[in-house]
Amino acid sequence: MAINQLKAGALLSYASIGINNLVGLLFTPFMLRMLGKSEFGLYSLVASVVAYLTVLDLGLGNAVVRYTAKYRAQNKQQEQYALFGMFLALYCGISVLVIIAGTLLYYNVEVLFGNALSSAELDKARIMVVLLIFNLAATFPLSIFGSIIVAYENYVFQKMVNIVRALISPCLMIPLLLMGYKAIGIVIVITLLNIISLLINGWYCFTKLKIKLYFEKMEWNMLKGISTYSFFIFLGVVVDKIYWSTGQLVLGVVAGTAVVAIYAIAVQLQMYYMSLSTAISGVFLPKVTAMVARNTPDKEVSELFIRTGRLQFIVMAFVLSVFILFGKTFIVLWAGADYADAYLIAVLLMIPLTVPLIQTLGISILQARNQHKFRSLVYILVATSSLAISIPLAKLYGGLGCAIGTSVSLIVGNIIVMNIYYYKRVLIDIPRFWKEIGSMALPVTAVVLVGIILNMINNEYTFLSLSIKVLIFSIMYVNATWWIGLNNYERELILVPVRKVLSKAILYYNGLQ
Repeated sequence: MAINQLKAGALLSYASIGINNLVGLLFTPFMLRMLGKSEFGLYSLVASVVAYLTVLDLGLGNAVVRYTAKYRAQNKQQEQYALFGMFLALYCGISVLVIIAGTLLYYNVEVLFGNALSSAELDKARIMVVLLIFNLAATFPLSIFGSIIVAYENYVFQKMVNIVRALISPCLMIPLLLMGYKAIGIVIVITLLNIISLLINGWYCFTKLKIKLYFEKMEWNMLKGISTYSFFIFLGVVVDKIYWSTGQLVLGVVAGTAVVAIYAIAVQLQMYYMSLSTAISGVFLPKVTAMVARNTPDKEVSELFIRTGRLQFIVMAFVLSVFILFGKTFIVLWAGADYADAYLIAVLLMIPLTVPLIQTLGISILQARNQHKFRSLVYILVATSSLAISIPLAKLYGGLGCAIGTSVSLIVGNIIVMNIYYYKRVLIDIPRFWKEIGSMALPVTAVVLVGIILNMINNEYTFLSLSIKVLIFSIMYVNATWWIGLNNYERELILVPVRKVLSKAILYYNGLQ
């Protein structure tokens, strides 16, 4: 059952991400044209500022997954229920902090952005702050149920909820935008769908997983250990916010909403790229935690790291290659010529980001072993340096300056320092990892060179031309990767489900005869 949930969870993760990305890609051009660059920039700016308050999660979501998985492995059911009660109480306290922080933000919107926003934009920003703060305050206590579902490895239900939510969202947003509600209408829909999906998770936990909440037996004596674990997860979340939200905040202060809009498009594309990697590793934390609890040898953990990294590389290398070759044409056709500058910003973010994205299982390993302290400290130091670099660069070069600052920090912290740490302290065979990735990169490089020639032959800015070039490149990539890049295990991983589907189809066809 657990193995099936793991496989289905990974598949549905990709289905969910694919649907979310497809909906975003189809809906964003419509939204950009309905909102205009300034209104879209305003929405992106306010959303990025309020997103800073999500750091108040303090890493508790990961702690719920880790400690629940640990108790389940030890068959300690009563302790689980006491743990849930304690976390829910903590989350309710955090919601109060969110409301207080949101109130302060509401009354200081003009102080933050008065120099860059008009009075009309400031009024809209205040309304969006209220709605987003309400959304966040409700999210914290309800988010515990999603973490419980992950810890129980019941991925299918949660992923299906996410898929349905992604499909319903544009169906509600489009009429509101046509009626003239613009950014405020988008925020209303996001808030309602988020709360409804969280309540559905709660219903599933109580009715299907049969969980209970014990408030009189809350294990406050565990809080010290949980706090130590969660604190460094919290630092990691802070780093993510500095990486991906600070650029929009800095640009909002020094450059205005139009520049924020261009940078926001680049970050949106980068987020699509990032989500493809976390789909695989995101379902592995309970599995890795159980491996650590059973004292699984380091060699087996290292093997899982390398195997997962190779699978992630297959996907990430393809997407990155397609974007580098054809991304500018896509952005001009998709968002409009006004957003063409987002291409170089996105490339600067994606290239160094690729390395940590094919090593995301390392984060789960660190969390399962409670070794994530070093990573969090390194990231917070490097991200702070990135912010210090980005501010003057943003004044000089706008969004491109922010992207340069972020890229430098990614290379130093996420690539160089962390690979040394994985090798020396976590005992992952990093030299072998890069040898394996290098063998896969050779055919990819050859195909990219052919793609460059293909681009030189035909540089038309039409969807038909773009589709033909992407199709030709995809066929070459799949063939080169299949015959040269993949090993027998990876080929079988693909062939086994294909054979099953074909055999079922043949049996069904024969049954009709």
